[in-house]
Amino acid sequence: MDYKVILPDASEKYFDQPVTGLELAQSISSQFAKSAVGLRYTDSQEILDLRTQIPNETQTHIVTLKDESSREVIRHSAAHILAQAVQSLWPKTQVTIGPVIEDGFFYDFDSEHVFVPEDLPVIEKKMKEIIKKNFEITKKVLPRDEAIKLFKDMGETYKIELIEAIDESESVSVYSQDGWLDLCRGPHLQKTGQVKAFKLTSISGCYWRGDENNKALQRIYGTAFESKEALAEHLHLLEEAKKRDHRKLGKELNLFHFHPLSPGAPFFSPKGATVYRRLQNYIRDKYKKYNYDEVITPQIFDVDLYHQSGHYENYRENMYFTETESRSFSVKPMNCPGHCLWYGSDKRSYRDLPIRIADFGRLHRCERSGTMHGLTRVRSFCQDDAHIFCTQDQLMSEIGEFMTMLNEIYTELGMSDYKIYLSTRPEKRMGADETWDQSEQALESALKSLNLEYTVNEGDGAFYGPKLDIMFVDALKRPWQLGTLQCDFNLPKAFELEYVGMDNTNHRPVMLHRAVLGSLERFIGVYLEHTAGRLPLWLSPNAVKILPVSDRHIEFSQTIFKVLEEAKIDVSLDDRSEKLGYKIRQAQLEQIPYMMIVGDEEVGGTEVSVRHRSGATQKMIMKAFLELLDLEKSQRRLQSTLQLD
Repeated sequence: MDYKVILPDASEKYFDQPVTGLELAQSISSQFAKSAVGLRYTDSQEILDLRTQIPNETQTHIVTLKDESSREVIRHSAAHILAQAVQSLWPKTQVTIGPVIEDGFFYDFDSEHVFVPEDLPVIEKKMKEIIKKNFEITKKVLPRDEAIKLFKDMGETYKIELIEAIDESESVSVYSQDGWLDLCRGPHLQKTGQVKAFKLTSISGCYWRGDENNKALQRIYGTAFESKEALAEHLHLLEEAKKRDHRKLGKELNLFHFHPLSPGAPFFSPKGATVYRRLQNYIRDKYKKYNYDEVITPQIFDVDLYHQSGHYENYRENMYFTETESRSFSVKPMNCPGHCLWYGSDKRSYRDLPIRIADFGRLHRCERSGTMHGLTRVRSFCQDDAHIFCTQDQLMSEIGEFMTMLNEIYTELGMSDYKIYLSTRPEKRMGADETWDQSEQALESALKSLNLEYTVNEGDGAFYGPKLDIMFVDALKRPWQLGTLQCDFNLPKAFELEYVGMDNTNHRPVMLHRAVLGSLERFIGVYLEHTAGRLPLWLSPNAVKILPVSDRHIEFSQTIFKVLEEAKIDVSLDDRSEKLGYKIRQAQLEQIPYMMIVGDEEVGGTEVSVRHRSGATQKMIMKAFLELLDLEKSQRRLQSTLQLD
């Protein structure tokens, strides 16, 4: 027995010959094998097919239905079950691709039948039949030419096109269940019966390979989980997400809108602009604390700048260009090249470093129309953008201070659940590998020294340097990339930036690109959904609404209005001749943090009746209420003292 597999607990199992993941699982116990869905090696997060032969002396983890990571395999097989069900119901349908996506899967079909929402329960019923019969899922590897012939005989032209795109020397894998088969790399379950819970969610149109010049197809979306309980929770979160959609909330709260004459560029109403400015001022207060200086730089630059920075060669598909007086210009997509010009405009000494400059300048990026989504993906936006120019000796402390600042801001905003990803060199990049080695090691060393947990995200760095991506997990458990820190040795070299060191010779600074909230537009969209539109008092464009019970209470309500206005509280007065219950419901729909109810008991008295948007009520001395409001504003509290829900 000279063939060895190492288990996750470091124990070892010996075999006479190489074994697959399934055979390893069976050697542990038959019950364990029934739950097995895939395998992965200790040094990798990639889940492999259970039928994969394990290399000798490799530490291997068997993925089971109890593992959350099993969802990838479950959804892969659910997509095949969907395709089999569709083709059994509408036999003339051709299948194209059916990948796993975040939170689910989809499959694209070329069918004469036009799918409608009423078809989804019919398809689900057929899928349940396939699952109940518990068909074995088998894998077969075929030579390329044999696979082409197989799918040609089946009339599956899209599969033939996919196979013809691969090298002639390569083989392809085919998975089958109950005689139905599909081209696929896997991984897949052992049997269809291992799909315990699924739901088809929607239908949409698409194009073959995402190209609008190709044939129009139909896409069916679905999701699948390891248990009915997990599926139920997911469907609940989806319903909650619909209620919290920032596009819906933006309209209801009168914060922003879009116009087709300027796609991807939001119009902020006076209320929305108030939220926008307060976020900027909040970050400006942090800049004072953490020693940043704010600058204003041009919106349009000669294209030569972007040749020098590398953006033209690596990023031009996302840029807007124009020409005047025989010169080519571009609207800036990011601030860093302009900040390099600013740094290079004066002679710098080691005594000046670190230099931290911030810029709220507008940026423009040419996003494809199909990718834009409310405020979370726009063409015109502003970032809480800043760049730090420092020595290599200062690099660790600057990274540490940035993470301290970010954690402070996220905690105050009620966003303490976030994850850190170290994104490394992409294929399309500038600079030498030695430079990338240096910058990646700097970020990783800083994370380790700060005892911060992180995940390596291979190949997703910026073209000029690796970065830390901060993924905020919102109230609905969805990740959003907001903050970032990028370590850049390349742009300082491209712009020949220097400082005079202690040895009286020139040295090159390191450049850190950083943002905490990221795009303010995107942040507002994410934060609206995270808070369900219930912005904290200091961000709310209307903090208090006074609600007189009847017309005879309006005069005293106006007196209170003036008191609050003089105290610099954002206040409004609903003096309409409407019932109090209606006024309260309207104020709650507008997500007004506080309502003041003015009736007979309040007129001429020292106490006021305060109602929070949660429904909590409290009688308070007017002075105490003003102090509460002032405290919430000054401390930028997320929760109210009266918050009971």
